[in-house]
Formats: sequence, structure tokens, C-alpha cells
Amino acid sequence: MRRTSAWFGWTLCLCASLAVCAQDYTEDDEMILELIREDGTEPETGAEPAAEFLRCNKAAWRMPGQYLVMLRQGTHDSQVQRTIRRLQAKAARRGYLVEILQNYSGALHGFLVKMSSDVLHLAVKLPHVHYIEEDSSIFAQSAPWNLQRLLQPHGFISENGTYKPPNDGGKAEVYLMDGSVQSSHREVEGRVLITDFNNVPEEDGVRVHRQASQCDSHGTHMAGVVSGSDSGVARGAEVNLVRVLNCQGKGTVSGALAGLAYIRATLLAHPVEAVVVLLPFVGGFSRSLNTACRDMVANGAVVITAAGNYRDDACLYSPASEPEVITVGAVNSADQLMSQGAGGTNFGRCVDLFAPGDDIVSASSDCSTCFTSRSGTSQAAAHAAGIQTPNTKKKTRQNKAINTIKFLSLSETHRLTTPNLVAAMPSSNNTASSQELLCRSVWSERSGVASTDKAISRCRQGEEMMGCSSYAPDGVRVGETISVSNGRMECVAYNGQAGKGVFAVARCCVIGGLQCQVHPSPEPGQDAQCVDPQHHLTGCTSRSTAELLTDSRPRHGHRNHCAVKDGVTSHAVCCHAPSLECNLLENIAADKDQVEVSCLSGWTLTDCSAISQSSAVLGPVAKGNRCRVRSATGAARAAGIAVCCRVKPSEQLATTPH
Repeated sequence: MRRTSAWFGWTLCLCASLAVCAQDYTEDDEMILELIREDGTEPETGAEPAAEFLRCNKAAWRMPGQYLVMLRQGTHDSQVQRTIRRLQAKAARRGYLVEILQNYSGALHGFLVKMSSDVLHLAVKLPHVHYIEEDSSIFAQSAPWNLQRLLQPHGFISENGTYKPPNDGGKAEVYLMDGSVQSSHREVEGRVLITDFNNVPEEDGVRVHRQASQCDSHGTHMAGVVSGSDSGVARGAEVNLVRVLNCQGKGTVSGALAGLAYIRATLLAHPVEAVVVLLPFVGGFSRSLNTACRDMVANGAVVITAAGNYRDDACLYSPASEPEVITVGAVNSADQLMSQGAGGTNFGRCVDLFAPGDDIVSASSDCSTCFTSRSGTSQAAAHAAGIQTPNTKKKTRQNKAINTIKFLSLSETHRLTTPNLVAAMPSSNNTASSQELLCRSVWSERSGVASTDKAISRCRQGEEMMGCSSYAPDGVRVGETISVSNGRMECVAYNGQAGKGVFAVARCCVIGGLQCQVHPSPEPGQDAQCVDPQHHLTGCTSRSTAELLTDSRPRHGHRNHCAVKDGVTSHAVCCHAPSLECNLLENIAADKDQVEVSCLSGWTLTDCSAISQSSAVLGPVAKGNRCRVRSATGAARAAGIAVCCRVKPSEQLATTPH
């Protein structure tokens, strides 16, 4: 009987959400699934199905025997306690003990429990339980020490030999979730507050050396990159250390959740004007960790995280996969993707931007005056955190260098979806910086292959959607629409008949006073248009009832109209901001299947449209300020139409008649 119960627990792990595990069942797995179907235990209430069981998509990082039990939205602390008592009672009747390690409230209501996997089939059927997630490890993201020896020193040096940022971040507080920090180091002395929070696992192995220099190495280096007196990006920022990693740079999802809850409670008790939360680690995909980070952003913090050092898709990791956080990949001094031995920076649509992360000199924990060079997306995230400290109101990347990274080593899909953006310090002119139109392309995951499947892309809070398009690698798509959910626009792309999947691509922008609205076409075949003369047409969508799509595009001579053909519906994206102006640029390829059109210097691409004379196009692709179009046949003429917008320069505003 005990053996059968163990099979039940293991089977629940195999039943984890496909979004997390993405594993195919073997014949043995199917046998175990049949066993759990024969389990006679029913949920206590017929109104609720059994909860989901989730586990880390990285098998080596899983922590069997330790589980996050999360209750449904709207439950109260009293229901958490009742659920705990029910679980303890049910387990005790079967001869098992459960140990409650942590309670969670706020963004998540639930608890962390240590128990046998044999009890899982009881826990998933308790009332109010939404899902159970097996705890897993998270890791600091720096290259191993043996690879660091091969690196050459590199620091922050301007033309006159000093680093003087336009804003030192003096009004911001950074919460660094890491290991220990040598707070007496001359780089960070007086800049780091060691909080009373400490939630770290025991080190692996029996011969672990816990010298201070080893325990403090990663955290001290990170604090130095953020606010070090010589090597720091934001030297006026205050760093608050929240310990979630042990001496080996290892932590747990449950510990990170507790750390985020601690930060949230601290900020509620003592609000501050500008807060950056830096998470220089990754673990396998975790719904709980992503949810807690999303809640932190919703409550006003800027959350920045490492993309990961596995030369892999960042969407497979947490918290890097959470859309509301700023996920940072690493580049070297030549703006090439960081590569370290068999690893390297993660990439893909879940990365927001890249920052320096290779061979970064900062404080060393070997002594109070020592420096060392380290590499990793942790270092890249620390740069982004330092850059962000003066600009937390925008919650997005600031000044940037675009189209500088070469992605030749990536697959075609990852070359398309990975942003070509490198972080840089904002302009010293605060007024000019606040009036710069900043846009980025946000790709969805690829849809399924059924004709009814669709993909959805959304902008981050604080951004406005100025354009929406779809892309199909095989050219089979029927277009896109814009819907509104909970007051936020969504870019929805639709797969075509016998298509192999489609991407939705939202163009998400930030500028002071920007407001966007969407207007659908009255009937298929009729133009969509902007009604308010104060609004500019910044994007057009199109959806066809035919098998293949003929894209919508801004109409020549009517800059507030989206022109469509018979059977095609459209949405006009109409935006207004003080002194905003928009122009159209078009480029037609005479004898090529691919064409590119770019916005002029000082202008920002907000929409990319495509047309082809004799066939469908794969989809317009906005990359930086370039609009690229390729036909599906490889032999048809294609045209690209770019909508380029900007805020009028102040000198033009002064001379413009009213």
C-alpha cells in the first residue's frame, strides 16, 4: 500500500501544467496515471475540481518533499489556517506528519509545507486550494570562478578618466535579493543596509567552507555594481540587502517569495518615492514567483531580473519569464552576446534589453579594498538597476543603443523575437529625456496550429500600445485585432487554415502624456479611422475572412485612415501626446521578395505594415526603428510602410505659430 501511495505522489508531479513541464508521457508514466485515476479519494466539495500540481521544468533543481500550497484568489487568512488543519488531520490519519514552514499573504495566500509526496493526492483535493507547486532552487547568475580567470579587466571610464552620471540615483532605494554583502568594503561602506531578513537553504555537501569571502562574493560584487563609490552605476542609491541565497549562490523559490513579501510589508509600513527590486538570480519556471513579482510591480516597484546564463530561451526561467519585470541579458564590450564556456546569456522574447555583463570590475569580498572581475546576467541586471534608479516612474528601459547586436548564432525565431537594445544612461537633460518617445516590440509566444488558435501580446503597465501586427513563419495567417481587457489593450493574432502557428507583436511605447485608443472599421471592407483630430494614426490592424491575409495600411492622402480590401476588417490605433507628430514612409522592392524601411534619426517606429502584389507576406517585423517585410513565396514584390513618430524638438516648438 505504501508503494502504491508513492506512485500516486510521483504521478501528480507528472501531471504538472504543460506550460511548466512540457514533458511527453512514456508508457510507464501512462501506467502511473491510470493508478491515480483509480484513487477513490474525492474532493471535499463538488463545486471545485482538484488543484493543479506544478513542478520546476529543470529536473535537477526540484526539491521533492517541500511544497507551496496556494489558495484561490479571494481567500482569507482564516481559510489558510483551516486548510492547514485539514491537511494535518488527513495526513495524520494515514500515519504521516506535515511541517508548516512558512505562511504567505498579500499577493499570494497559502503556505509552504514539508511533507511526503504520498500526501499530495490528499492536498490537491482540499477546498480552496488553487494549485500546489513543488519548491525548487534559484541561482545567482555569474560565471564560474575558473572561467573568470580568463577574463580581462574592464571598468567604467569616460573620456576624462572619471565616471560622472547625470543622476546618481540619490532618491532611490534598491532592494537587492542576494547572499551576504561585505558592508565594510570601501566601495559600499555606508551605502548598504543589511536587513534582518534571512531565508537561505543549507549548503550542499559536508565539506563546505564558509569563509566570509566566499559567502559574500556575489552580493558584494552586485552591491558594488549598483552603487559602489568607484565601480557603481548609481552611486547615490541606497542598497537594502534581503538574504535569499546561501554561500554557494543558491536559494529556493519559497525563500524568494518570503523575501518579496518582506519587501512588500516594509514598503507598506515605510513608503518611499522610488523603489527598485533587483533579483540577480533565476530558477526554473514558477507561477508563484512570477505572480509575486507581478504584484510587486503593481504596487509601484520597478523589478529587474537576470535573464539567465544558460544560452537558452529566457521564457523557460523565472522570474525572467514574467512580462511585468524588466529582464536583462548580457553583452560584452563589443555589444556581442555574452558567451562563457558552454554557457552564455539567455535570449528570446522574454528579454527586454541587454546591458554590460562580461568582465565587470567591482568590489571583491577578499578584502575591504579588493576588486575583482565577474561576468553574468546578474551583473547586467545590476547595471540596468543602477540606470533605472533615477527613472523609476517610467518602469521601462531608458536611453538605449539599437540595432547594435549581431544575433547570427541564434535560430531564426530567436533572432526575430530577441530585442536589439543595449541599455545606456539617460540624457542629462531631464526635460528632453521625459519627452523622448521610447518604443519596443513585445512578441507573444507562438500560437497553436489549429485554425481557431490565436496568440496574445500585451504591453507592460505604464506603456501604451501604438501598433499591433502578426507574423507567421510560413506566411499562413489571417491577421490580427485589438481587444480591450481590464482597461488594457491586447494585440491578438490569428492562425490561418493549415498554418504552423502565428505570433502577435505589440508595439509598446512610453512618453509623457501619451494616451491611445482604438477604433474598429464599421464593416468589413470599410476604412477604420481616427475620429478625434487631436489624435494621430500610429498603427493599423487587419483581419481577413479569406485563407490568406492582405494587410491593412495607412491610406495615402488620409493619414488618419486605415485602408483595407473587401472582406478585411481593421482597427485604427489613434494616439495623442503633447507636440506629437507622425509621418509615413514607404519602400517598394522592385524585384525582391524582401524590403526594409527605416525611420529617420530622431523619429521612432510605432507601426510596420506590409503589402504584396501576388501573395501573402510572412508578416511585417519591427526591429528597433526598422520595418522589414518578406513575401511568403520568395519571388513576389513586397512593400513596407512605416509609421514614424516623434515629439517636436523644443526649438521647433518655440517657432511654431499658434
